Amino acid sequence: MDRIAIVGGSPLFGDIPISGAKNSAIKLMAASLLTSEPVRLTNMPRLADTRLLSRLLQRFGCGVSESDGEGGQEMRLHTPEITSAFAPYDLVRQMRASFNVLGPLLARTGHAKVSLPGGCTNGARPVDLHLKALEALGAHIDMHEGYVFAQAPRGLKGGEIEFPFVSVGATEHALMAAVLAHGTTEMKNCAREPEIVDLAECLNAMGARISGAGTSTMVVEGVTSLHGTDWPVICDRIEAGTYAVAGAMAGGEVRLTKVRPDLIAILLDKLEAAGCEVHRGFDTVTITRKDGQRLKPVDVTTDVYPGFATDLQAQFMALMTLADGESTIRETIFENRFMHVPELGRLGADISVSGGEAVVRGVTELRGAQVMATDLRASACLVIAGLAARGETVVNRVYHLDRGFENLEGKLSACGANVRRLKGDSSIPEEE
Repeated sequence: MDRIAIVGGSPLFGDIPISGAKNSAIKLMAASLLTSEPVRLTNMPRLADTRLLSRLLQRFGCGVSESDGEGGQEMRLHTPEITSAFAPYDLVRQMRASFNVLGPLLARTGHAKVSLPGGCTNGARPVDLHLKALEALGAHIDMHEGYVFAQAPRGLKGGEIEFPFVSVGATEHALMAAVLAHGTTEMKNCAREPEIVDLAECLNAMGARISGAGTSTMVVEGVTSLHGTDWPVICDRIEAGTYAVAGAMAGGEVRLTKVRPDLIAILLDKLEAAGCEVHRGFDTVTITRKDGQRLKPVDVTTDVYPGFATDLQAQFMALMTLADGESTIRETIFENRFMHVPELGRLGADISVSGGEAVVRGVTELRGAQVMATDLRASACLVIAGLAARGETVVNRVYHLDRGFENLEGKLSACGANVRRLKGDSSIPEEE
């Protein structure tokens, strides 16, 4: 497997373009199954996850082609007919989000057989809410031998869905199923993430009738069919936040381009509280930390959007390892999201964990070492820490990074970082 080697100590200066959002792109790809007409997605990120989902969609009869356009990579998806509604375990296990093909397949064909996605290093992430939402729309659900068998031979029907707690995946899944249901669906306690708004607006551009996206209540008036569309994928706020923290960690001046500052507002506020200079433009953000300037400790509690994103918690923790004082990081979304703490400790960080709370006592320097990535965001956290560590840091198992970051080492190197990829086996392991 590939590794990434970082020699720390070089400040970053330059521009970093932000790619399209992984968490939006993969749901928009799944949504393309809802129409027999072509869907063209622009500003698509080049990621292992989008390649994996392309392979799965092709099993259903979807033609997938990619090309380079003026605004970056484009993907054309066209499913004139669903030739199979079976999603096997060997593909679904490699990426949890691929389970969300169940709703579109069911809505369009009236039946589907999709493997359960399996485990996740971030802790228990059951699909119960997904299935209950589909049942609220009239689907008959059976499960055996690790597969979900869903049927709605007369089509899905509008209904009331109230999520017992906020779930991004379940909200997106229910939304994609409801657009072709007969009648009106009211969804309550919905997730409000920008990626959900992106999905809803794309579906509306395809002829859906969705209102309330971005609020806790959405109403979907079902339509008989959807048509194709061209749609630009929203910028990746997690990638943007990651590079913002990287700039703060290494020092210097980094300008993020092709970004929406409002999507990472709470992170930018925290960086300012830590002593960084932050300039927000229309579609740019500039992060500046002067040479020798010590960071201030800042407490963070993760929460659903618009709160502090759990997907930026590990990166911010890396930053706080060099703060002048003690900070507290509270994780409220996933129970196993501190798996990066022992690896930061290998670099000299002083962190203690109790339950869902980590206390970070800032040190004067980190020291390079061999570390191992445990998941996507932990991978980014360790690269960020390596940017400021004395000597060389080697991050192992970076296939995680390739799932969510397009050309990370290239973007950092362009700003002066001493980062290189050490090539290994090119195979992509399943998500763990």
